[in-house]
Amino acid sequence: MAMFAQDPVRPAAYARFARATPAWFRDAKLGIFVHWGPYAVPAWAEPIGPLGAFDHAHWMAHNPYAEWYANTIRIVGSPAWHHQQDVHGGAPYDAFLDRWRAERFDADEVMDLVSRTEARYVVPTAKHHDGVALWDAPRTGDRNAVRRGPHRDLVGAFREAAQRHGVRFGLYYSGGLDWWFDRRAPITGPVDDSVRPVDRAYADYAYDHVVDLIERYRPEVLWGDIEWPDAGKAEGGKSLVDLFDRFYAAAPDGVVNDRFGLTHWDFRTSEYEEGRVTQTAGMWEHTRGVGFSFGHNRLEDAGHALDGRAAIRHFVDVVSRGGNLLLNVGLTAAGEVTPLQRRTLEELGAWNAAHGDGVFGSRVLEPDLARPSDEPWVRWTRRDGRAHAFADAPVGATVPLDVDLRRIDLDGAACRGAEVVPSEDGVAVRVLAAGPVQVAFPLR
Repeated sequence: MAMFAQDPVRPAAYARFARATPAWFRDAKLGIFVHWGPYAVPAWAEPIGPLGAFDHAHWMAHNPYAEWYANTIRIVGSPAWHHQQDVHGGAPYDAFLDRWRAERFDADEVMDLVSRTEARYVVPTAKHHDGVALWDAPRTGDRNAVRRGPHRDLVGAFREAAQRHGVRFGLYYSGGLDWWFDRRAPITGPVDDSVRPVDRAYADYAYDHVVDLIERYRPEVLWGDIEWPDAGKAEGGKSLVDLFDRFYAAAPDGVVNDRFGLTHWDFRTSEYEEGRVTQTAGMWEHTRGVGFSFGHNRLEDAGHALDGRAAIRHFVDVVSRGGNLLLNVGLTAAGEVTPLQRRTLEELGAWNAAHGDGVFGSRVLEPDLARPSDEPWVRWTRRDGRAHAFADAPVGATVPLDVDLRRIDLDGAACRGAEVVPSEDGVAVRVLAAGPVQVAFPLR
């Protein structure tokens, strides 16, 4: 799989899709992921920590991803299995589809929050691994959000609201797993080629879904996950090659991630602690939830989640190293953003409104010009002929900057929440407000 691989190479059939990543995506810096499905009804997972910090067997039995509930409850003896027996009487997973009402869902309200973060794009889930489609997907019968549960075209509602709010629209689709279509044993170890459907029947099914999404909703980001069925990768009818042709014809400036297997990608991805190797070259995007789950998890509290300050630091760190951040919220079964997640996004948005000129549209600052540090916390970006320093320290603290003074104009520095002061080694900033604070130095 190209996903998390260090140096993937495109097969010949996909070489023609290689190109420079469109400028809008490189400039975007921030996107909002939205996970939503029947798993929001139980909304239950153990918040043990981030992906990449545990061995596979422990991770699967104690999976903190609430959107994986349909898998975890089938691992006999797992805490989720016991929870399903004790609280839900061992009911089948599809009982949650009928209990999922989305009765307070207002797509414009969600998109208003997204736009206030200053995010440039949004990526809601169209179908996750449970196989439940959030639109009237072909060949799903009544197992979708239009025919059961909410009885609404949720993908269409997101799409129309994004357009009204001027936010670019993308879609997540799990091509690698579908636990309803391919009813095999639960996954208890690594998510490798042995646990995913690879046959022609599933390849055609997934192809029909994604083509329908492209034709109906015109996404500009196509966000696959896990893989793509092998039978659909070779050129020919209903192939992934043909699917990408259709996508780029509908969205010439659209982008595709690296989770369609060893095929084609416009940007690489990492997730929590997994896939950090992708963050070294080219265009990449890091994704994580406000907490440890993507789907809404009622067990998560402030101790498991990024607060506003932590989200800001995480965002600036990703951007300073050349990436985008795709920050996720998981809607409740009713269709609302939880107060904890809302507070984090609102604080991130307020900071972006004041400091975004040094973040959005920026590029990595050359390491020979200035260096970041963790103690004290300093990050750098470059935009419009200025080096932007971001420092986070207690109010009143003086933070030294490791910068080549010959290449910046100290007299022309523009400060927000800080002031420039001399230091023994050259220059520092004194923190005057809750951070991170910002100083922009004209480059010589």
